[in-house]
Amino acid sequence: MNCKQNKRIMQINEQTLIIGVDISKEKHVARAQDFRGYELKYLLDKYNSVMLKLNDLMVKVETIISEIPGAKGMLLIPGLALVTVAGFLSEVCELAQYAHPCQIQKLAGLTLKEYSSGKQKGQTTITKRGRRKLRELLFKTIMPLVAVNNEFKALHKYYTTRAKNPIKKKQSLIALCCKLIRVLYAIGTKGVRYNPQKFINDIKHPEVTGKVA
Repeated sequence: MNCKQNKRIMQINEQTLIIGVDISKEKHVARAQDFRGYELKYLLDKYNSVMLKLNDLMVKVETIISEIPGAKGMLLIPGLALVTVAGFLSEVCELAQYAHPCQIQKLAGLTLKEYSSGKQKGQTTITKRGRRKLRELLFKTIMPLVAVNNEFKALHKYYTTRAKNPIKKKQSLIALCCKLIRVLYAIGTKGVRYNPQKFINDIKHPEVTGKVA
């Protein structure tokens, strides 16, 4: 066997090896794609199953909520979702057991206290005592309300831009959380309807002049 034949054989072997590797890669890619397809189908099936269970759960929650006095009225507040109302009522239980909405404010840890230190004096903050989940629920609720509810948006703007005693945005959100508590309490205990005009009156004649509401 001469050198030319040896080179030819080596070329054939190299080409065969390259073709074999390419085929192997194609099979590997095909298997990977099949696996990803199965994985995607599994995830979609799981997602659909979870969504069905969630929908069933929300139907049950809506049925229970509809039997609670004032709950339907709370849902009429623009921007307030069923999950929020359900979460609020589950944390505070029966509203009739509270003599004043300030008790719910205290339960949520939104009671104001004055903080003083060597460098900072007379700063007002919240106690953060009470039910953390209730406080978190109120904060997570109030931010979307400020964005989509015209009355809460107007009151937030008033608190932060008024000529006399304007407050910081975070303080305004705290004030609006307390405001929401009072509104929900009134709807739940007195059976009154949500009244957007009341917010306009609050802007003209604010309930709080020196401290955060």
